[in-house]
Parts: sequence; structure tokens; C-alpha cells
Amino acid sequence: MINVLFVCLGNICRSPLAEGTFRDLIEKKGLSAKIACDSAGTHGYHIGSLPDRRSRRVAADYGIQLTHQARKLSSDDFANFDYIIAMDESNLEYIQTQSYRSTGFYPEEGRVFLYRDFDEQADSSHVPDPYYDDITAFENVYQIVLRCGEIFLEYLIKEHHL
Repeated sequence: MINVLFVCLGNICRSPLAEGTFRDLIEKKGLSAKIACDSAGTHGYHIGSLPDRRSRRVAADYGIQLTHQARKLSSDDFANFDYIIAMDESNLEYIQTQSYRSTGFYPEEGRVFLYRDFDEQADSSHVPDPYYDDITAFENVYQIVLRCGEIFLEYLIKEHHL
């Protein structure tokens, strides 16, 4: 089983939308028995909360139900996940620092990525945080994580000969 963790700041907007969208892509490819995913935040602002209502609304518009409850990245995540996907550079730096604090090592190359590394249309290295914006910003995030998810899934299929 390949385990993927999506990480943003509070785990209520970007990372649960990325998780739900990626899970939908996995199911459509018939790979649910081979790839699993989850999401977490770098900070514990919203622990136990459902994703932001706007993330849930946009996901629902595409037939995806987001039921994840926010949680904070933990030291166990470095042992339990094969890939950790950051939504922006700040998240990436936090992941690298926490990995070092938890394990004494920085993550291996090819294990931690910025999600936009998988976006051929990227005009930036980060998935924008829509929290302080309106529903159109959440729609934009959905389109970004969908594009990234499609390419990342193809990467996993090739990398792991699925």
C-alpha cells in the first residue's frame, strides 16, 4: 500500500480538498487497494473540525464528499506515509523541520513534494490559500489540485509499476 499525506496550514481548506480529489481519482482508476491518502495541517488551529464549508461545497459540486476531520501533522506521519505533499513553501519547510526533529533526518529526496511540482500550468509554486477569499478561490484550488492529482497519480503509477 502506498500512503500519501497532503499538508496545508490548518487542514480545513487546501489539504482536505486535495485529499478528497485525489481519493476520487484513485477510485476512478481502480487503485483504492494500492494507494491510500489522508491530510493534515502544520498547525492545530482546527483540530477535529470538518473541512471549510466552501471546500465541502466545491467538492460536492464534483460529486466528492469531504468528511475528514482536521488534525495536525504528527511525528508518526513520517513513518506511516510514503509521500508527504505540501501545498506551499511554508508547509514544506515545516515538514522538513518536523521530520528532522522527529527522526533526526531530513526527508529522503523524492518523498516530499510541493503539489504544484505536478502542475504543468503552474504560474506559482504554491496552491493558494483560499481561506480569506470567496467561493471562486475555492473553485480555483479545486482545479489546481485536480490537475496536480492527475499528474501525481500518473507519477505513482509509473514509479510503482501499478
